[in-house]
This record gives sequence, structure tokens and C-alpha cells, in this order.
Amino acid sequence: MDKSRIRELLGFYEHELVRNILFFWDEKCIDKDNGGYFNCFDGKGENLLSHDKYIWSQGRFVWLFARLAAMDCGTLTKIERAKYLDWAAQGAEFLMAHCLIAPGVWRCAYVLDETGTPKTVEGWGDRLDLSLSADGFVVSGLARFARSANRRDCFEFAKTLYIAARDRYDRNDFINLPYPLRDGLRSHGKPMGFMNIAKELYEAALEFDPAYAEELKPQLREFAEDVLHTFADENHCVREVVAADGTFLTSLLGRHMNPGHTIEGMWFMTEIMDILGEPSWLKRIAAITWKALECGWDEDFGGLLHFCGLDGGEPKGETAPYENETMTIQLLHGWGDKLWWVHSEALYSTLLMYARTEDELFWEWHRRVFNYTFETFPNPNREVREWFQIHQRDGAPQNKVVALPVKDPYHIARNLLLIIELLYAMLSEDTK
Repeated sequence: MDKSRIRELLGFYEHELVRNILFFWDEKCIDKDNGGYFNCFDGKGENLLSHDKYIWSQGRFVWLFARLAAMDCGTLTKIERAKYLDWAAQGAEFLMAHCLIAPGVWRCAYVLDETGTPKTVEGWGDRLDLSLSADGFVVSGLARFARSANRRDCFEFAKTLYIAARDRYDRNDFINLPYPLRDGLRSHGKPMGFMNIAKELYEAALEFDPAYAEELKPQLREFAEDVLHTFADENHCVREVVAADGTFLTSLLGRHMNPGHTIEGMWFMTEIMDILGEPSWLKRIAAITWKALECGWDEDFGGLLHFCGLDGGEPKGETAPYENETMTIQLLHGWGDKLWWVHSEALYSTLLMYARTEDELFWEWHRRVFNYTFETFPNPNREVREWFQIHQRDGAPQNKVVALPVKDPYHIARNLLLIIELLYAMLSEDTK
């Protein structure tokens, strides 16, 4: 790619991050009285529907603001970076004070009220720890903030929480709302997510506890190889759900892919490949990424499907014996939805694969995803600007939420800042 095209893309993506996405969240998400963040907006971003604070999103906000504070390229000023560090700090303090279900019990609550008091969820009795992903995002957020602010206490909190979460992961001692699975099933999302969680903690440990960083490297390998060897089949399709023993299911639940998860997971995998010094993994990573794009693309309406079959299009198969699983219901009724986060992940992953492999196929995919994304998701209301979250298969906006009842900037902003950093690196390399 020539330098003029790189610069053109840089200008576009910097504008999108700063003038559209961050514009929406500037100030309005900050709870100046209690700490933490508000983000229970409707899908259009026009109304704040609740002051509840979902730990999953609170950890993501801390990560995002700490990461923005550490950007050493782009258009953010020193004053803006200092502001984001302050915002990350108040969120980190809120989490360390309130995220655990009880003092000294290293399990995160699922949701808090605005003051930080844990809330129960209908249908789950008095249990407060309802998602291991909540623990993971707190680990990621605090580990990233520890690096940006040189806060060892935040690193130690993240490390202790990670050790507890990893133990529960190994013992299968967790519920995982909003998509719990019955015993006897495994979700690709768990090792995929832990790749990123452990990577964030590893990078912080390099600064605060190098010996522990070395302990984490085998875990990075374990999570990555689990995805590559348990969930990815011989055709480079990542099965989203497998049996607990790793065998493939023949039902609908076992014969579908989640293109967004796969595409996101492959850039996680690329980072771990670099840490472990395993360049031979790149060929497999690229093949899996390409397969998810090919099968996930909607040939009729454009865009990437929420879920797809192993050969593309609508997932097919018998629902029994898993017809009552939350994921099965999602497959039947939401497979054709077009989600904002899936496309933001694809924007970064296609550009990353192009930079790593120099395969023009990935540049063509980036262009295709780019065109669909920016024709579909940005909100034309200049008072909002942030993206619509969900569209119907034909592209019509849906004013609803997915997973948590929140509007979450994490995926969009994270991928935009990663794209900006990658483009600067490409420009620097091209200049040499």
C-alpha cells in the first residue's frame, strides 16, 4: 500500500475515533458522584435507561481510557491523554472498592447499582457472580491501567483476581451469563477470551513481576493451542461450541460459527504468536481468519452475519437435544443480525492480516468490510454520532441491545486505536 493511501486511512480513522466515537462518550459516561461509568443507553444512544453498572462494561471502560492515555501516536493531545488517565483512575478505584461479591471473596459481581452495591438478577436467586467474563474484563482493565499509571496495587489486585478466575475456569466452576451452557459443553469464547486476559496481565507483569510473566507464558500457549486444536477443524472453521471432551457435535449448536468471535480471536492469537516466538502459526491464523470472513459474509445483503453455518449462510442442523439452550435460541432468531462489534473487529483483523502476510486478498476484504461498515453503522444524528449497535439482516437499524443491556464503546474504540497504531507502524516501515 502506498504512503498516500496509508495517510488517507489514518486521517479517516483518527477522525472517526476522536470526532465521532469519543465525542459521544466525552463526559456523559462519567459518574462524578459515585465513580464508575454510565452506559445503559438505548441502541440509538439517545436515552440513558438505567444507572446500573455492569462489571463487564466497567472493566472495559477502564481498559479503554487507560489505553487511550498511553497512545503515543495519533491526534490526542497531552491534555486529552491526561483526562483519559483520570477517567480510568476513577473507574479503577470504583472497581477495586465494589466489584467483588464480598470483601476477600475473589469473584466479581455481575451488576451493581450506581453506588456500587451488588444486585441480583431475576431467575438466579441470591447468586451475584454470574459471569466469568466480568472477572476477566476487570483483570484486563486493571492490568492495563497499572501500566499506564504505574500502579502496582492495581496490578496486584488484577493478579489475585486472575488466579482465582483461572482456578474457576479449570474447575468449570462458573456461570457465564448472558449465554450459559449446560454441563458437558464448552464454548470457544472462554479460551479465546482468556488469551486476551492473560496477555494483558502478562504485559503488566513484565513491568511489575517479571517472574510471574514467565509463569503466564505457558498459559498463553495453552489457551491458544486449545483454540487451534480443539475448536478449529480441518477446514479452518472454528466451532463455537464443542463437547466437554473436545469432540464435535452434530447438532445445530455444534455446526455453527461465530464469525466475530473467530476474527477477534485471531488477532489475539497473533499477539500471542509474537510473545511466544511462534511465526509458523501465522499461516493457520490467516487461514482461519479468511474462512470466517468467507463463511460469515452475507452474499445477499452484505456485511458479516452474527452466526453462520460451517459452509456459510444460515446455520443448519437438528436443535435436539439442545433446543432449550440460550445459544440455540440465539441461533434460531438472531443469526442474520448485523452487529457493530463484529465489523469493528473485522476492520482491524483484515488490515493486520494484510500487514503480516502481504496477501492482497486481505486488503480486498478490508475494503469490503470498510464500505459496508461505514455505510451502515455510524449514526447520522450529529448529536449522537456513535454507531448503531444492531441492524437487521437487510441493514435496517434495530433499537435493541445484545448480551448486556448497555451501549458499549469498547470494540469500536479499541479497534480504531489499534488500526491507527498499525497504520503509523506501516507508514514508518514504508518510509525506511
